[in-house]
Amino acid sequence: MAIAQRILVTGASGFIGQHVVRMLADRGYSVRAASRQPIVFDSPRVEGVAVGDMSRSFAAEFLVRGVDAVVHAAGLSHARTNLPDAAYTAINVDATRQLARAARAARVRRFVLMSSIRAQVGATHPGVVTETTFPTPTDAYGRSKLAAEGVLAKMLEGSPTHWTVLRPVLVYGGGVRGNMATLMRLAALPLPLPFAALKARRSLLSIGNLLSAIQYVLQTQTAENATFIVADPAPLTIAEIIRALRRGAGRPEMLLPVPEASLAAVLRMAGKPHFADRLTGDLVVDAVRLRRIGWAPPEETLGALAASARAGPSSERPKPPRYRAARH
Repeated sequence: MAIAQRILVTGASGFIGQHVVRMLADRGYSVRAASRQPIVFDSPRVEGVAVGDMSRSFAAEFLVRGVDAVVHAAGLSHARTNLPDAAYTAINVDATRQLARAARAARVRRFVLMSSIRAQVGATHPGVVTETTFPTPTDAYGRSKLAAEGVLAKMLEGSPTHWTVLRPVLVYGGGVRGNMATLMRLAALPLPLPFAALKARRSLLSIGNLLSAIQYVLQTQTAENATFIVADPAPLTIAEIIRALRRGAGRPEMLLPVPEASLAAVLRMAGKPHFADRLTGDLVVDAVRLRRIGWAPPEETLGALAASARAGPSSERPKPPRYRAARH
């Protein structure tokens, strides 16, 4: 039997948040779906709530009223550029503090924080990353996520509200946005692509496997007051990822063996050094701690990548961030 019956999901208009709301409603939970702007879900189990901008004060006490658990997926993503640390702190750290304080006062049973692998390492990292790898975030986004994790644990220490932190790697699925959407659009081009020689390995996470992990930690006491990396079982090379996306998009492979160093040099000259780093650098993780408590990812990566390509990325253009708080 599920531990929680009524669940608050923040960031309900985002890629992950929308999937979480639908998954929980489909499984019989009552869901309060909180987002900046009003959003309508076609389910009688979902109550949509507009909270405005969470970068300052917001009605946290109202959001948690009557809920058994919180899945906090709202936040400022790493896809934003040229933003000061204070912007990430306001949304990713301070909002978590407000929500955790309210959850504690309301005696909410479970608080799941959607963090990121970037709280632990940079965009690339040598060796295999596990939860025992010392956290060394390399940018404002990662630092804010790590700080949010610390705030959550501190705010809920000694309270009846148990917390769980999930650190997913790059998530993919139909309707995805950000870096993965860019890669999917690139793979769908009817042109030869210069990626056959890329040997860097990357861990990925299908949205289906992430949803499975969220549901699992909501239901099991062994996930209480702990942090978990979340990833598909096996990493893939960049070339393998592109091939799977090409298959899903109905394109022939058409991958050319351009030397990795040459490709990286061209990308850096084109003003895309971060893209070059991601294509040529490893980021391999092992979700060993989550598997040890009984979680088993239901989806296989190559098939899930192909299905994602068939569904396609989001067609929405990213919206510029705003920081003025809404009035309640």
